[in-house]
This record gives sequence, structure tokens and C-alpha cells, in this order.
Amino acid sequence: MTHQGKIERVEKHKVFVRIEQKTACQDCHAGSVCLASDKKEKIIEVNDFSNDFAMQEEVLVMVRSSSGLMATFIAYALPILLVITAIVVGIHTTQSEVIGGLMGLLVLLPYYYILFLFRDKLKKKFVFSLSKLPDPSTTNTIN
Repeated sequence: MTHQGKIERVEKHKVFVRIEQKTACQDCHAGSVCLASDKKEKIIEVNDFSNDFAMQEEVLVMVRSSSGLMATFIAYALPILLVITAIVVGIHTTQSEVIGGLMGLLVLLPYYYILFLFRDKLKKKFVFSLSKLPDPSTTNTIN
């Protein structure tokens, strides 16, 4: 998976790149009036020991697709499974939908706290890399 971005700042062995996340429907002609079209800016921290990048430079940020799938599982699939399980268990044990719903929400507190505690370990698991954009003046065009 790749995203094009612009380098915001460079520190000792870290490069901070601003990327714009867009929805899949970004190219739709009705995107300007549609509420489904969404874009968010994110800052990605990339370890870089080459010292080959400069501020405001346009770059490609890359991550292995397996890392993207794991991130999706951790961020979306696992919390949904936990919420559904907690709701079912809560309703089954207490016979109250309200308590089941509360249990479904409360199960997320320890989950996200555990993610927070292991954030450094997760950073090592999800490794981003940078590459320079190809120079448009050197690309060959076929007429």
C-alpha cells in the first residue's frame, strides 16, 4: 500500500509525512455534494537513517499489505467482535438489554488501554518506508 505525501518535518532519524486519506469515491462527479466523500489528513512517522529527504518534499509512503491487514484487524474487526461478544454475554447473563449494551461499550475501555500500553511494540510491527517520487522530466512518453 502506498500513499503520496509531503514531508512536514525532519528530525534526527525520523521523517514526519503528511498524507491525505481519501475515500474510494473521491473521483466521483458528485463528490462535492455527497456526504459519503471524506478525506482526512494524517501525519505518519517514518524511521529514516539515510538523511536523504528534505522538508516539503513530495514522497511515497509505503507499508506492506500484510501490515495493513493486521492494522485493520486490530482497529476494526477485533473491537467489533469484543463488543458483540460482550453484548451477547451481558444480555444472556443479566436478561437486560441495557446492561448488555453497557457491557458492550465498557469492554472497549480496557481494549484501547491495552493498545495504548503496547503502542511502542505496535510501532515496531508496522514499519513504513519512504521513496522519492519519480522525476517527471525523466519519464518517457510514447506518442
